[in-house]
Amino acid sequence: MKKIITLLFITVLLTACGNQKEQTIAEIIVSGNIEAIQKKRDNVVAQQQEINARIKQLDEVLADLNPEKNMPLITYFIANDTLFKHYLEIQGSVATDQNIVITPEMGGVLDHIYVTKGQQVKKGALLARVDDGGMSQSLAQMQVQTELAKTTFERQKRLWNQNIGSEIQYLQAKTAYEAQVKAVEAMKQQLAKARISAPFSGTIDDIITEQGNVVAPGQTPIIRIVSLNNMYIKADVPETYITNVVAGKEVEVFFPVLGKTIAAKISQTGSFINPNNRTFKAEINVPNKEKNIKPNLTARLKVNDYTNQEAILIPQSIISENAAGEQYIYLLKQISGDKAVTRRVIIQTGRKQGDIIEVLSGLKNGDQIIKEGARSVEDGQSVKIITY
Repeated sequence: MKKIITLLFITVLLTACGNQKEQTIAEIIVSGNIEAIQKKRDNVVAQQQEINARIKQLDEVLADLNPEKNMPLITYFIANDTLFKHYLEIQGSVATDQNIVITPEMGGVLDHIYVTKGQQVKKGALLARVDDGGMSQSLAQMQVQTELAKTTFERQKRLWNQNIGSEIQYLQAKTAYEAQVKAVEAMKQQLAKARISAPFSGTIDDIITEQGNVVAPGQTPIIRIVSLNNMYIKADVPETYITNVVAGKEVEVFFPVLGKTIAAKISQTGSFINPNNRTFKAEINVPNKEKNIKPNLTARLKVNDYTNQEAILIPQSIISENAAGEQYIYLLKQISGDKAVTRRVIIQTGRKQGDIIEVLSGLKNGDQIIKEGARSVEDGQSVKIITY
């Protein structure tokens, strides 16, 4: 700014001297006379120094007459009691107990697959069948033998009721019939293992083994079936929150991939603390009417672990700390128009959420707290209040 004023002043002087002076300077330059050029330069420098001295005098007078020139500019806000909810933020993943890979109970050739990928099935529906190796024919023969044993037993029973025949004959016929019935039931149970049925209602997610392959009992994966009805989120919670994160607590669940937020509650918490990472398990049931929440989907959880109905909240950015480790902020006092005086107060803080922190002591409702400019003022300093 001073340089601009100096140039303007020189321009005025040169203009006042008229074009003749400008021509004289030009003539001196053209003449190439070193002594004349140096003399003219010295004159101009002397004039500039005189101008700078006068400008400095004017600035000093203005500073004395206008003390607000160097006064810090600040904004402020008023402390008010407000509801404060602190949230514990943790990460979890979606899981379901109804997501299994079905293996056969019987070994043999995978004779037939009755479903396709993506098909909806009901609980108990027939999904596939393993070749029974002739057990169905054996069952048919056993059933015929059972009918014969039954007829023999019934006749022997009638004779025994008429006191005809011996007791041992009656007991032998009865035992033979009952043994045959049990053998048929055992064969039916064994034959039922050739059938692969849906353990619950759900969707056929994948057919792993193709029809015609040889499968081993309990080893060969056949079909994956998934149900998206009973979904829950599992998460590891630090042990320090064991008294706050309990069943029934409200949880805000956010799915980053879906861009979706839902409200839920903690359904249960674990009774065991993992010694490796000092965490315990928590589960949150989530509704899935749209069927877009899938197993292993990442979820961010916000658990309300602390609530204060009458909290005073301030930005963390306005807090400073002294050599003793005490935290302090500045308030306004003696407000007159847009002028005020600062007052430093020591505060104690509590929990924080984002860039907001709770003040436990040192402030009261209605205090006027410096916000912008809080780190550039001192205790007892005069400041100027600006508004937007």
